[in-house]
Amino acid sequence: MTFRPSRLVYAQLDSKNPDAEVDHYTSVIGLSAVERSGEFSYLSTGADHHNLVLRKASDAKCTTLGFQLPTGTDLAAFETSLKNQGIKTAKKSDSKPGIGQMVTFVDPNGFQLEVFVDQTAFGKGFAETGIRPTKLGHIAFNVPDVQEAVSFYEHTLGFKVSDWMGDFFAFLRCGPDHHTLNFVKGPNTKMHHIAFEVRDFMHIRDACDRLGQDRIPLIWGPLRHGIGHNIAMYHHDPDKQIVEFYCELDRVVDGMDTFEPRPTHQEVPQRSKTWTDIPLAANMWGGLPPESFLD
Repeated sequence: MTFRPSRLVYAQLDSKNPDAEVDHYTSVIGLSAVERSGEFSYLSTGADHHNLVLRKASDAKCTTLGFQLPTGTDLAAFETSLKNQGIKTAKKSDSKPGIGQMVTFVDPNGFQLEVFVDQTAFGKGFAETGIRPTKLGHIAFNVPDVQEAVSFYEHTLGFKVSDWMGDFFAFLRCGPDHHTLNFVKGPNTKMHHIAFEVRDFMHIRDACDRLGQDRIPLIWGPLRHGIGHNIAMYHHDPDKQIVEFYCELDRVVDGMDTFEPRPTHQEVPQRSKTWTDIPLAANMWGGLPPESFLD
């Protein structure tokens, strides 16, 4: 039996300067500061206790992803399924606020996965300042072996591939959103970007204006990706981590593996495929990213 998470709930980032990171993610991005406990700061987009965890460390990097399984899932059976695949697991209690029981394990690239069923949702609600995204949407990683990463998440956590860009960039989903995780081939294993959903194109415009007020330049965008068809924009946080804001991401029709119809689609119906027209896959509006973008 394969257990598939319902959603990505949080990411944990190590930071050399967590105070600057907290300030950026609260005052500019518009997350709510929910709790500070020792070396950890917990920030929320609104409903969850935390969607971003920041920890002081010597290097800036993503270390951990938190996924929620569907309500009623037997967490013990999930752990057994991992052990049957030869995966070393640990069961933790109350290791994150609001999460009583979780199973933790490590993926092939060294990122810790924390998987749970039940949590207490006691976020502060949406912030009153900043860009104020609606949710944490997806995380992208540079990895040396994309096929290995894809195979692990398909077989271990039931993820499905939505699209490929050539043979070097994979887009995977665990729910109806086109992608929850991305893996792109790169020489170094690291987070490529963290992405937050916003309401619509006007929210993208307002986000650009908000970054402009703080003299924070865009790396790339606004643009419309061909893969996923979302409108997107990218900037650096104080640790030089890439942050994406996006809207209008494709959604998959449940049980059909076709995407909800959109006027921007190249085919009707739009289905999962390997994109060979790389410029179109990257940006329907033209303009490729800076050369260093996928490093």
